[in-house]
Amino acid sequence: MKKHGSLPAPVRAVIALAFWIGVWWVAALIVGREVLIPSPPAVAVQLFRLLGTSEFYLSVLLSVARITAGFAAAVLLGILTGALCAVSAPADTLLSPLFSVIRATPVASFIILALVWINKELIPVFISALMVLPVIHGNVREGILSADPLLIETAAIFRFSKKQKLLRIYMPAVSPYLSAGVRTCLGLAWKAGVASEVLCFATHSIGNRLYQSKVYLETTEMFAWTVTVIGLSMIIEKLLMAAVTAWQRKKNYDIGKKPEKAL
Repeated sequence: MKKHGSLPAPVRAVIALAFWIGVWWVAALIVGREVLIPSPPAVAVQLFRLLGTSEFYLSVLLSVARITAGFAAAVLLGILTGALCAVSAPADTLLSPLFSVIRATPVASFIILALVWINKELIPVFISALMVLPVIHGNVREGILSADPLLIETAAIFRFSKKQKLLRIYMPAVSPYLSAGVRTCLGLAWKAGVASEVLCFATHSIGNRLYQSKVYLETTEMFAWTVTVIGLSMIIEKLLMAAVTAWQRKKNYDIGKKPEKAL
């Protein structure tokens, strides 16, 4: 019997996608009401209609810009705070409760509070950053603390400079943790960012178009926008992870490579 692993990954992905589209289609046929569950062909037609409008591209562009800005800011800040807390016990003691609160607080609460604090157009940036920051912070901190003590001791014996320690020990140790965090957080950023657009009525945004579709019971259009969000998330994730992987290979510390080989 042919093993599951013998099928190429793209083929398995197509089979899985076809299966779930089939499930969706059967559910639509059983319900028989497009206002509840539109069929895949109806959603595809609506999506092509949206592709012919300038509002679609403007909404996508601004949503991507807002969420990407929040994601990038959180990654940079998370790296800084994670490194700081890994090397400074007082900073770790001071900042740990803050990140615990951020993790425990529902995103809807932050969105409502943000409506009072800042301009509604900046809320998706703020919320995306807020959801990403604790994960990146925790992964970077854990990556630094996981650095092999033997490598650190060897570096001390050979009197490595701070720059050499950073490049040869800590960056290879953090790299797989940071990659995993980036992959996880991209989905979080999209979910939180679009949710904030829905609640804050950000102009020219995917979230606002989703809300308008819900208000006017345009379920087919709402599904089309949802498919757009999923597709954009997958494309951006692939591009980002390809860039991260290329950078890791260039620096000779691929995902999963042990820090011991960096010296």
